[in-house]
Amino acid sequence: MSLVQTGPASSVADGFSKSNETSGTKDRLHLRLPATSANLGPGFDTLALSLTLALEIDAAPAPEFSLKATGRNPDVCSALRRNLLLDVYQKTLAGNGAAVVPLSLDIHNQVPIGMGCGSSAAVRLGGVALANHFGKLGWSREQILNEASRLEGHPDNAAACWLGGLTVACLEDGHVHAVKILPDTGWRVLLVTPEKPLATTAARLVLPASYSREDTVYNLQRACLLTAAFAAGRGDLLQVAMQDRMHQPFRGEICPLLPGLMPLAGKAGILGVALSGAGPSILLMIDGDSPIAAVQALVSGCLSEPAELIDCGIETSPAVVEAVVATK
Repeated sequence: MSLVQTGPASSVADGFSKSNETSGTKDRLHLRLPATSANLGPGFDTLALSLTLALEIDAAPAPEFSLKATGRNPDVCSALRRNLLLDVYQKTLAGNGAAVVPLSLDIHNQVPIGMGCGSSAAVRLGGVALANHFGKLGWSREQILNEASRLEGHPDNAAACWLGGLTVACLEDGHVHAVKILPDTGWRVLLVTPEKPLATTAARLVLPASYSREDTVYNLQRACLLTAAFAAGRGDLLQVAMQDRMHQPFRGEICPLLPGLMPLAGKAGILGVALSGAGPSILLMIDGDSPIAAVQALVSGCLSEPAELIDCGIETSPAVVEAVVATK
């Protein structure tokens, strides 16, 4: 078990090696920003897990903006209009009095977009990191995380993407306070993604305005238990610890895969089941000793609609932010 604690946002940079500096005068910037799964059941807007799928960006100054994209959703990633990455980059520069430097961007994306896998957090972190580097803003890593979390409206996905592992995070007066936990378990993750995406804003509209004391205590107990289970490597606790009353009961109708997969928790090496973020994807925590093919077969037999099964692991390393000198 490894714990990396980051107290006030000024300590968040402790999760990175010094070789990955984000400001300077070098010609190119390479970013690797992992997918994330937030909430994990009870940890609403607080807990998130970094995954071994990533958005990779290679950027260099250019006479005008250009984008090339491979991997998932290349049409979305390569669009020059209505592109969240470019929007965050340009607005961050403009908001801090810096000139916009046009960029040539090569993007390889493994993160499902609009599926509750942290794609917007990865892109916002990427946009802020690009602005910091090419605009010479001189921001620290914790300032980049603070700004991306502000843009997200919550720090869970951004903290996990930036730091790696399981993160527990909160925002206070614009500053992110986060703790990173690295479970020494060998657990794997199976993502089940439907064909149609779901916007987080739409998923939030179905939630109630308030909760009973009973349901609040129910979630507090399980969120604390889930954090402790990851820290202690207690997979036997995940079935209970990933239960929730604050968002999943209300999102079942707009995330139709959830009702059929929730009963699989505790069966055939499936340690726990939850919505991935706001949905519509489902996250299953898998015992590392269980044959993934058998788990996938069981899951496939419980699907209410066509879906993709994505086998991945827990990303323990922080986001890669590497300035390099271009070769001539």
